[in-house]
Amino acid sequence: MTAFLALLRKDLILHFSNRRAVIMSFFAPVFIAAFFGSLFGGSGTGGGARSAVAVAVVDLDHSAGSGRVLAALRADTTLALTEPGAEAAAGLVQAGQVRAAITLPAGFAAQAGQALFSGGSATVKPEIDIRYDPSQATTLPLVRGVLMQHVMAALTSEVNGGLGFSAPYTTKESESAGRFEARYNGYAHAFAGMGVQFLLLMGVDMGLGLLLMRRMGLWQRLRAAPLSRATLLGSRIASCALIALIVFSGVYAVACAAFGVRIEGSVAGFVAVLVAFSLLTATFGLLIAAIGRTPEATRGLAILATLLMVMLGGAWVPSFIFPPWLQQASLLVPTHWAVEGLDAMTWRGLPFSAALLPVGLLLAYSAAFAGLALWRFNWEE
Repeated sequence: MTAFLALLRKDLILHFSNRRAVIMSFFAPVFIAAFFGSLFGGSGTGGGARSAVAVAVVDLDHSAGSGRVLAALRADTTLALTEPGAEAAAGLVQAGQVRAAITLPAGFAAQAGQALFSGGSATVKPEIDIRYDPSQATTLPLVRGVLMQHVMAALTSEVNGGLGFSAPYTTKESESAGRFEARYNGYAHAFAGMGVQFLLLMGVDMGLGLLLMRRMGLWQRLRAAPLSRATLLGSRIASCALIALIVFSGVYAVACAAFGVRIEGSVAGFVAVLVAFSLLTATFGLLIAAIGRTPEATRGLAILATLLMVMLGGAWVPSFIFPPWLQQASLLVPTHWAVEGLDAMTWRGLPFSAALLPVGLLLAYSAAFAGLALWRFNWEE
């Protein structure tokens, strides 16, 4: 145990004596998490500000009915409306300056009114042209729904003497809250994802460091001492896990102090997820060192594997926006469970029981990585 603690202390001193590296290990995840968090809703206070959808509208009808539709679209806060000419509207979509362009054809109001009350007869329905940006295809259902709402209101208002169409119900909208009435915080997910990413990259550096030590013959010298294989590699796992835990805790301290992130769920569950993932980081780094033949050959492969785990795990964007098959595949990735566990303990406000599955799977992956690493590790290049 004395030798184990001495090796552990040596690794901690070497790591934290490099001030520039220590500062960057905290600054990089905080900076990138702050950027991503601001994109995905910020702190969530007051529902979070949302950008209006940029839409162009061209009115070729110039009737009272189309004027009412246009006025309703102007007043809708979901849209940021521009009214260019017909040719200019298509150019705005192509240039990416608006997400869609709506063209109301000539005779629109009259034909639409007749079609609305035709009772299914063969009345010609006017065709509204909607050109949309293919990179913003998810906007199309929103534009279509808003347009339908305002067209129906304008046409029925004209027929019923000013009494327009309205929905026969109202909705009460509220955020789903946990036991502590937690609010969604985009920064909470961003700090979880970026913390996971940078800790895994730190594990890659740890593995590459081991390969460099092996190249210089340091492992052979340590093996000449009365130290077992388990003591040497175990101390390295322990030191890397402890460094990762310190860094992740520091990142979350900044998140709580500056970005309103709160541990709304179980504090014990939150700590358990941090510890489990820190251990996974250390064993992942050791596995890289075990399978790597040389530092140069291993670096690119290790970084690729890390980025794939981060992407599939939902660290960059929430996994619920993935296609169904990819959502199922992400369940096999340990980073998915790390992000899910941290989300559950922060903004979701879930109890300790919600941390048991993520922690258990992270520990299982850690044991598998450590076992493979101890089996495959070669003391000479």
